[in-house]
Amino acid sequence: MKPVVIIPSYWTDAIREIEESKPGSYDHATDIKGTAELDDCLKSLQQVAGLEQVIILLVALPGVEEEARARVEEICARYPSVPSLIVDSRFSRILSERLSGYLDQVDGEAIALRGYGAIKNLGLCVASILGHDLVIFLDDDEIVLSEEFLIDAVYGLGQVTVEGDPVVAKSGYYYDSRNSPYAQLRHAKWYNKRWSKREEFNAWMNEAQSGPRISRSNILCGGCFALHAEVYTNVAFDPWITRGEDLDYLINLRLYGYEVWFDNKWAVKHMPPRHRSSAPRFMQNVYRWIYEYKKLEYANIQIDLNQVTAQSLMPYPGPWVSDDLKSRITQTALMRSIGTSEKKAYFDIYTKGIKRATEYAEANTSKYVEFQKIWPDLVKELWGDVELSQALLDLQKSPDPHEHKTDEDNDAHSIDIDI
Repeated sequence: MKPVVIIPSYWTDAIREIEESKPGSYDHATDIKGTAELDDCLKSLQQVAGLEQVIILLVALPGVEEEARARVEEICARYPSVPSLIVDSRFSRILSERLSGYLDQVDGEAIALRGYGAIKNLGLCVASILGHDLVIFLDDDEIVLSEEFLIDAVYGLGQVTVEGDPVVAKSGYYYDSRNSPYAQLRHAKWYNKRWSKREEFNAWMNEAQSGPRISRSNILCGGCFALHAEVYTNVAFDPWITRGEDLDYLINLRLYGYEVWFDNKWAVKHMPPRHRSSAPRFMQNVYRWIYEYKKLEYANIQIDLNQVTAQSLMPYPGPWVSDDLKSRITQTALMRSIGTSEKKAYFDIYTKGIKRATEYAEANTSKYVEFQKIWPDLVKELWGDVELSQALLDLQKSPDPHEHKTDEDNDAHSIDIDI
């Protein structure tokens, strides 16, 4: 196999106010003037045997990219044994022009450095251009724990289970700051009773940890995830889900006849930054889960897709795509508007936010199925493209500060169980 490690890296600055409640805002962005988790991530990759290529997808707020690129180049220079390539908006524009015949058919940005799913799709396109038959996604706030990281990543891939199912997509898992793969259980306050996922997540994780090394998965840890070309050239990430694109990808794979498998011997350490407030994050999850529910509702009436039900996703994340989702959201928003210090924010979600999220979902849930129709041909055309590969290599230098800017430039410590 020819593996590539792909690391999306999100950058901002302290001056800019991030609209955390806006769909698709990035909650793990690094301050260009602050400590960069990417440094520790690349440092940990030095030990990995057989490391051939690392792709860093540089995602930056408008006006920050040049400084962010300089920071990333500086970090990469500290670890010359880690073969890194940086993908920024310049290459994204080149790729968009190359794919215009396909992307003109798409309503929205499906392959870009904006939006969690579109960013992952860009990474898959780069892997195709460079001819990598194995993609391993890693987050920049994670630390690789063993020199056998890639050996563990490829374990079982390409094989067939005793039931005859191919293993072409595989998830590892995260250790948190306590060196535990489990969500830390706390007594849920009365206004959080209907929004806690920890017990369901731990119930699933306990079963997976106590079973065979490779088992069918209900979760997908997007920062410890391996994909064979057989699957990533056929199934794309959903650009219209505002967050939770990794667990959504597991659902996409099931819709199109694939499974994600869980490896209970493959893990990384996850050290995410703390979130500044809870109401905006809750709003993000309102968008996410309503979209997921509506998407499954739409997909399950399509005659050419496999059925994916809430029951098939028990004990987690099934409850979050069940018919009681709306009551779960409305009750939590209302109770938090009474019991927390962010009363107004939660009341706004209760009175307006749920409606906005529902309208967003209803307007967008059919788009992924349409995009999927062109994805296999699109990736096939990119595979091993010499011209695009050379263009990527030619861009491995700092951006020219006088380079013409396009409209795209001007727009835009516990287990995180939002997987």
